[in-house]
Amino acid sequence: MTTTQPAPAWRGRPLRAVLFDLDGTLLNTAADIARALNRALDEAGWLPFAVADVSRMIGRGSPMLIQRAAAARGQELSAAARDSLLERFFHHYGELEERGESDAQAYPGVADTLRQLHEADLRLAVVTNKHRRFADALLQRLDLMRWVDALIGGDTCERRKPDPQPLLFACESLAVSPDEALMVGDSVNDVHAARAAPMPIVCVPYGYNEGQDPSTLKCDAMIATLAELPALLWPPR
Repeated sequence: MTTTQPAPAWRGRPLRAVLFDLDGTLLNTAADIARALNRALDEAGWLPFAVADVSRMIGRGSPMLIQRAAAARGQELSAAARDSLLERFFHHYGELEERGESDAQAYPGVADTLRQLHEADLRLAVVTNKHRRFADALLQRLDLMRWVDALIGGDTCERRKPDPQPLLFACESLAVSPDEALMVGDSVNDVHAARAAPMPIVCVPYGYNEGQDPSTLKCDAMIATLAELPALLWPPR
């Protein structure tokens, strides 16, 4: 950003912060999630899932992932069995980073866009349903955390997206009000959370929308990649 550029705005409204979803928005993590899930399921004697199938199960956090996997396999889990499977999933997911097995990568345009927004003095937060320690490890490994001012995980607040609580907590952490913030996500959960906050939301079409057509997302704008985001905040004069 040059010093002559106007202050960032969303459709004429001053903008001070941008909140990003993680999985399916900033990072492609489906292969990692599928690998950890299948290792946990193998211990339980279940058949594995293809990555594409797991991609359609992602959303609303890891407990929901386990529920959807069980339903897809026709399994009814007791609370104890569900918690045990969830714990094993967390174990295997954590091991991917520890053993250098993680394949997660940033989507095209992510690093440059985060840098550009950060250099324009926008406050940036990542708001994810993934446990904070896992999200932090990924962002650190991919050298993206240096542009992130706040990281809100699925275990940070009492409630997860689509509840607005994590978005509101992020705004509080950044010392901005929701009407000064913009959400960027990939799923109906992000849309519902942003609407309830309330704040505008921009979506990308390539993420994990629980198997739904991304064109059905009732967002304020759809962009092909994050590289298109700055043009929305600094439209051509």
